[in-house]
Amino acid sequence: MLVTAELSQLLRDVLTSRVYDVARETPLDRAPRLSERLDNEVLLKREDLQPVFSFKLRGAYNKIAHLSDKERAHGIIAASAGNHAQGVAYSAQKLGLRAIIVMPQTTPRIKVDAVRSMGAEVVLAGDSYNEAKAHCDTLVDETGMTFIHPFDDPLVIAGQGTIGAEILRHSQERLSAVFVPVGGGGLIAGIAGYIKSLRPDVKLIGVEPFEADAMYRSLALGRRVQLDHVGIFADGVAVREVGERTFEIVRQTVDEVVRVTNDEICGAIKDVFDDTRSIMEPAGALAVAGVKAWVEREGARNQSILALLSGANINFDRLRFVAERAELGEAREALIAVTLPERKGAFRAFCAAIGRRTITEFNYRLSGRDQAHIFVGFQIHSRQDGLSLVSQLVAAGYETVDLTENEMAKLHVRHMVGGHAPDVRNERLCRFEFPERPGALAQFLDKLGGRWNISLFHYRNHGADFGRVLAGFEVNDTDLPAFRAFLDELAYPYTPEYENPAYKFFLG
Repeated sequence: MLVTAELSQLLRDVLTSRVYDVARETPLDRAPRLSERLDNEVLLKREDLQPVFSFKLRGAYNKIAHLSDKERAHGIIAASAGNHAQGVAYSAQKLGLRAIIVMPQTTPRIKVDAVRSMGAEVVLAGDSYNEAKAHCDTLVDETGMTFIHPFDDPLVIAGQGTIGAEILRHSQERLSAVFVPVGGGGLIAGIAGYIKSLRPDVKLIGVEPFEADAMYRSLALGRRVQLDHVGIFADGVAVREVGERTFEIVRQTVDEVVRVTNDEICGAIKDVFDDTRSIMEPAGALAVAGVKAWVEREGARNQSILALLSGANINFDRLRFVAERAELGEAREALIAVTLPERKGAFRAFCAAIGRRTITEFNYRLSGRDQAHIFVGFQIHSRQDGLSLVSQLVAAGYETVDLTENEMAKLHVRHMVGGHAPDVRNERLCRFEFPERPGALAQFLDKLGGRWNISLFHYRNHGADFGRVLAGFEVNDTDLPAFRAFLDELAYPYTPEYENPAYKFFLG
């Protein structure tokens, strides 16, 4: 690989970085259980062991430590709802600087309190990162404070690149591939720029969630892409657009970007816990999910593969969702809808058809005299095993629908199976993401304005920055244009679910 002037400068910046005033050189641990399962040596770079439980401290401190006396005198400011905020606050405290962190109003209290405990001033503004960043820009113009970018800055990138130097120093010659979570690109740009300059034979692979894949799409098109919407389950990498500098470095140094589902991320959190007894945040386990997906796709064996654990700042109440979805992400559970004849002995016959398989969940309520629709969870050994189960039931004469990848079924229906509602007319079902703040429901009802009757409403809090809502409305065909206009004006992300098979079986 040709080492460009840009990469040569990055190497110099990495080697002269000032991160070890605050950051620690983290270990490279072998994951014994995961290694055995994948038939590869899997190594974990433990950035979750930093003082702020995240790699972000490296880049933030390196940038702040290089500020001029004039820049320091003005104080520093950042917009963040997560690990960058803590990295900046910790660095400012270490250097005795004034710091303001602008955070969305939806930021969980645990993160706000963590930043305040480090001496930074917290300003809450807007419902999203973009709105918080806009307010931050206004404050920069008004105060002249120095803005600390979370990823698209040469010194921030170099600070993260010190991880690459440690990886090469600890792994010696045995390394085959390095997997790195990708958000704005600062972390992977620093690591890949350093490693590829010295060891071009090592594969550098980024990992993104399907619902926040700005780098994947940008690389595919050869230019930076701005996403219309990003999912924030893995909030540490939930960016709409990657950095200008980071994108150019990634284009030169990264072999590919692998995408994974939220369920696969949950499975990876469980994998890391099994091997380390540490609990990663979703973005922190992203690289492990990528390793598993890549190994399965490539059939890789007997290689030395490194996954970077980028952070462990997870809200405790989010663990409920993680535990619920980990078995699905590990392909250890299948969810299916099965139609049975409504007669005596039908359930016994169904149990005989499935043999000695373990049932993890069974939901049923009488809704008709001819047929019964049941929602069933089964313990399985692999995705292929789940497909074989569906084929087995179909062959036995049962109408069967696989719901394992049906988001509405997993989020809502499995918790609310109660039969059909015969009095409901012209029901239109939608899945929403409500901002997790006071007044979100009131705003929804105000805009609805009593125009259409709510026929179904199910809400679950998963410890995230938004609430997941399933709602049904009675809307005549003639009112559909006005109803669609209401959904668009609401400005809450939504998915129509009128034709979802889980709805038709259990709720429609």
